[in-house]
Amino acid sequence: MADTLLQRLAQRVPAPELHLLAPPATAPLASRLSAAAAVHRLDVGHGVFGLGARRAVAGRLADLAFDQAIVLPNSWKSALVPWLARIPLRTGWIGEARYGLLNDHRRLDADRYPLMIERFMALGLPPGAELGEPYPVPRLAVDGDRRAELLTGLGLDGQGAVLALCPGAEYGEAKRWPAAHYAAVARDALARGGRVWVFGSAAEAALGDAIAARAPGTINLAGRTSLADAVDLLSAADRVVSNDSGLMHVACAVGVPVVVAVYGSTTPAFTPPLGGRARALSLQLAGSPCFKRTSPLGHLRCLRELQPDRVIEALWCGS
Repeated sequence: MADTLLQRLAQRVPAPELHLLAPPATAPLASRLSAAAAVHRLDVGHGVFGLGARRAVAGRLADLAFDQAIVLPNSWKSALVPWLARIPLRTGWIGEARYGLLNDHRRLDADRYPLMIERFMALGLPPGAELGEPYPVPRLAVDGDRRAELLTGLGLDGQGAVLALCPGAEYGEAKRWPAAHYAAVARDALARGGRVWVFGSAAEAALGDAIAARAPGTINLAGRTSLADAVDLLSAADRVVSNDSGLMHVACAVGVPVVVAVYGSTTPAFTPPLGGRARALSLQLAGSPCFKRTSPLGHLRCLRELQPDRVIEALWCGS
């Protein structure tokens, strides 16, 4: 979603040279953004302070003499590298009391900028400036040659429309639609003569197995591909069903014709699927969205009661 900001920055006259600083988890995506001249890896795991690694990358960035750093996360430690690199202008939302690290700190008006992409784009403009519509649609470059290799190597180059399922969500169970519901959607697609692929990380391989067991013929790719591979393979899908997760946004950014996104503890009013025939489904029960990793009420009605037939109708409506 940061690509919305990059596209807007690239429209400046003169156009700036844009570099990205990204952790290992997202560096493969950063390298697929066309406006990025270079990607610098911050080799620090999620939740790890890693002062030594931050000092090291800051030293390398200092040698490049940047004019401005725009810090998208709101954490204190995310603003540390630009400060250590002595980048003259350091822009970001106030977040975790970052006054000393940011010298262009903005106070977020959540009502004015309800969408995450709006909050990103606003940091690339003077305070209070209008964002201007239409907004850029995030795009990820696809490696066609690598996609062909993967389709052959994984035995995926068959016949029939492809439905991709993305049932994982690293954030927590309150964003995960039940495996049984995904399996029902898979069985419907297979009955239509299509193919079904499940995507996810190695940690989600068992979840993919559970879906495949309930929908024989489904191919579980969870844990068998890298994130960059998933980008290329998702571009071969005709339809995608996903939780509100990173892979949902990847599917939109590679131009999958139909993307159906299922929301539980979160809301499409903040991180909607962007572009094309993307559709967001949410029951909007009382107390939703709670933005919790696990249900504060001890149940997952917001997900369990969103039945597969609604997703199937959204997938195939108008086809």
